[in-house]
Amino acid sequence: MNYKRRRPPVNQGAPKWMVTFSDLITLILVFFILLFSMSQIDNLKFRALADSFSEKSILDFQPSIVEYEQPGEPISEKEVNSVQDSKQETEANFSDSSADSLLVIMEEVQAFLEKEGLQDVVVANRTERGVVLVLQEQVLFETGEATLLHGATPFLEKVSTLLQNIPNFVKVEGHTDNRPIKTYRYPSNWELSTARASSVIRYFIENEGLDPKRFTAVGYGETRPVAPNDREENWQKNRRVEIIISDPDFQGAEVGQ
Repeated sequence: MNYKRRRPPVNQGAPKWMVTFSDLITLILVFFILLFSMSQIDNLKFRALADSFSEKSILDFQPSIVEYEQPGEPISEKEVNSVQDSKQETEANFSDSSADSLLVIMEEVQAFLEKEGLQDVVVANRTERGVVLVLQEQVLFETGEATLLHGATPFLEKVSTLLQNIPNFVKVEGHTDNRPIKTYRYPSNWELSTARASSVIRYFIENEGLDPKRFTAVGYGETRPVAPNDREENWQKNRRVEIIISDPDFQGAEVGQ
């Protein structure tokens, strides 16, 4: 009996390892394609972002980074100039009105001083700082004290009436002569001069109801005399309180210059 030997089957097509290899190559190719596509997108975005900053600023179009829901039309140069002219005109009118008010104040104060016979103890001047009322010590205080005298009330009432009709800031300065003082309440002229300025302001606020935000109290002690400190007459001139109704056009009127 003859037996025929079977021949081993012949595998047709590519070898089996080629399937795994091709899958691997395909995956690597897809991976590099993804990397390439992602790098291209990033470059484009970066270039677009850089161009947007180099060409125009965000705030060139509107004053906020957040866009308006209903953006308006851009303001023309003519409208901008019109607004500026209107602002300058308003400021000029306010300045003229303020100057007129100070002139009226000056006239009313002078009339009051003449009527009451106070020209020798109260002086009113119009300076670059505004209307300056100079009150001698004897009108307001006892020597070495900062409590207002009863006789000072009529004049301070008149001043408060004037201040109620204008919005100007008011600076009250206290001054002394160069003779030293050393008490429990006032160790030096600095404390005395400041306390006197504060007493005047406190009267305006508590008795006349004026706005405290309008006032500034300053004590200069003996550092700003108006006469030589060499005799009694000049000492009296240097012991004074000055009420400055500030001119809004004067720079530094609110900071003590």
